[in-house]
Amino acid sequence: MPQIQLTPAERREHRANAHHLDPVVLVGGDGLTPAVQKEIDAALNAHGLIKVRVFGDDRAARELMYQQLTADLNAAPIQHIGKLLVLWRPQPVKERVLDEDRMPGPRDVKVLKFSKRGGQRPEIKQLRVLGNQRLTPGGQIKRAKKPKQKSVKKRQAD
Repeated sequence: MPQIQLTPAERREHRANAHHLDPVVLVGGDGLTPAVQKEIDAALNAHGLIKVRVFGDDRAARELMYQQLTADLNAAPIQHIGKLLVLWRPQPVKERVLDEDRMPGPRDVKVLKFSKRGGQRPEIKQLRVLGNQRLTPGGQIKRAKKPKQKSVKKRQAD
C-alpha cells in the first residue's frame, strides 16, 4: 500500500499534536516482528497519531523500520527524532449500533430559581439529571419512583 503524502503544514500540525504524547508501542531487541506491527496497526486505528519508541542503537535500522512501517501500514511519516518515531493515519469511521432497550443517559438542565422579592435576578443553577432521576417543579432532583406494587388479590380482581 502506498504511504500517505502530507503537506509540510499538515506535518507540522501533527508534530505539534504529538509533542505531548507518550510512546504507545515499544520495539525491543527483536526488532519489527509481525506481532509488533499488528500492535502498531491497532494503535493507529485507535488513536490515529502515535509515538513508537525503538530500543535499538543502529540509526540506519531505525530509519529502515520507519520506512517499512509507513509503507506496510499505509501511514504518514510525521517525525523521526532519535529513538522516537511518530506516525499518523486517519482513524476509520466507527459504526454505531442503536440499541432500542437502552435508556437515555445523563442530561444537563438549567434551573431558574426566582427570588421572593420582586426586583432581583433569578438564580441560575446547572444540574445534571441521571437516567434514574427526575426534576421536581421546585428544582430538586429526586430518584424516579418505581410503580407501586399491587397485592395479589387486587391484581386478580382487575
